[in-house]
Amino acid sequence: MRKNKFSLAYKDSALVELVQSVEHNILAAWAIECVERVLPYFENQFPDDPRPRQALVTLQEWMDTGVFKMAVIRGASLASHASAREVGEDTPARSAARAAGQAVASAHVPDHAIAAANYCLQALHRAADPQDADELVKGERAWQYQRLLELHQRRNT
Repeated sequence: MRKNKFSLAYKDSALVELVQSVEHNILAAWAIECVERVLPYFENQFPDDPRPRQALVTLQEWMDTGVFKMAVIRGASLASHASAREVGEDTPARSAARAAGQAVASAHVPDHAIAAANYCLQALHRAADPQDADELVKGERAWQYQRLLELHQRRNT
């Protein structure tokens, strides 16, 4: 059985609405949590390539210090995307590296957090057995929404 092609244009109006109401640093923390769930696809296959992990470290440093240096953020994002290109074929590893690149870019443009989450879904879709892929993506999107809601509510209590 062939998998349905996964579209990065995966739309979820409820998630988009929630993202628009959440603070910038909460979106960044959420992006890190989303990527952490799929980054092993990359790190297990390419254990000597630290670029996607470094993208998350760079994002966390921005969150911890509030110091924003565009060259650092952009460099970390481009490096993670370069590691994805070097993977070559469409694999969970490539999608995970792209997710990390988008996550760190959320320091500059908060909406990149959604792109990171979507690349995480793509990684899971590519890793799953064809008969399980769509259900796995649906479950992960539900987790993503619920986790962002929890982070947002915790911040506002």
